[in-house]
Amino acid sequence: MVLDETHEAVRDTIRAFSQERIKPLSRVFEAARCYPPALFEEMASLGLMGMTAPEVVGGAGTDYVSYALALMEIAAADGPLSTIVSIQNSLIVSSLLRDGNSDQQARFLPDLIAGRLIGAFALTETDAGSDAAAIRTRAVKVSGGYRLTGAKQFISSGKIAGIAMVYAITDPNAGKRGISGFIVPTNSEGYTVDKVEHKMGQWASDTCAIRFDDVFVPDELVLGSCGAGYRIALANLEVGRIGIAAQCVGMAQAAIDIAVAYAKERKSFGKPIIEHQAVGFRLADFAAKLEASRQLVLHAASMKDAERPCLSEASMAKLVASEMAEQVVSGALQTLGGYGYLEEFGVAKIYRDVRVCQIYEGTSDIQRMVIARAL
Repeated sequence: MVLDETHEAVRDTIRAFSQERIKPLSRVFEAARCYPPALFEEMASLGLMGMTAPEVVGGAGTDYVSYALALMEIAAADGPLSTIVSIQNSLIVSSLLRDGNSDQQARFLPDLIAGRLIGAFALTETDAGSDAAAIRTRAVKVSGGYRLTGAKQFISSGKIAGIAMVYAITDPNAGKRGISGFIVPTNSEGYTVDKVEHKMGQWASDTCAIRFDDVFVPDELVLGSCGAGYRIALANLEVGRIGIAAQCVGMAQAAIDIAVAYAKERKSFGKPIIEHQAVGFRLADFAAKLEASRQLVLHAASMKDAERPCLSEASMAKLVASEMAEQVVSGALQTLGGYGYLEEFGVAKIYRDVRVCQIYEGTSDIQRMVIARAL
């Protein structure tokens, strides 16, 4: 895909911002295991917290190709931050736009798009990951609302979020049609962060175990209609997978840039190591795989812009890009040799951050299942 002037302008603007305002502080964020709230508002001023939301509700009104390009650039500067941005756009804002009523949109969208409010997507449970229909969290109807009881696992932004979109069983006899979605303010009595997980990577983006102890959710915070939760939860899979695939491209690009720069400077046997075929060919293979993944991502995003079904294409992009990214980042680390294993050179952090991309938003095996069904 050849980018037009508008897409190039979006890419260049976000690249400049990310390299100047995010990348120099990436290690600071990692050490603090969080981001300053002001950063989200600064990013929102560029439209990054509601990129594809229409301008009438305060969004940037951009297309999905622009969205993918922006995530690539954010991820190239700091992978975990792109995770928060991806969830905010694809799972929170998009769900409110698609299934939220006018009151819910008026109440939450302005702060979400302005970066003053971060959302968490609470679907996964200890025994319900890839099989979303196997959740056990219950929502029992009471006067004026529901009482929510249960637990969620691996919830990104569970600690910093102001609202959580929680999916629970309202009718245990109705299967998938017995699941409903709820907008739960995280200051609700009974909403408890049981644990902030200590992860291999993406330290600045918190991942939590959440417990709901008889949390009251009023009727006006049911998302969509009762029983529509499973559909709502899976409705944004295309955008979510495009976003994670874009994230993978960005992190892999950052790693290969470090490797190429090092290979041009490091000399062995009288010449830069990039001139040795073993190194040069390795980097050439990585560059080709990276570009192939980039094009898969942009193709899926362009199909989404054309309002064509693209779940298979989004799954292909996510599968190929996530597996490419681990290979490329590992190879970049190898190119630096012992220095690649040192934190100060930057590849080690990317390696830690990128590994989870084959797991969240649907594991690689799930992507293969989706693609196989499409065949």
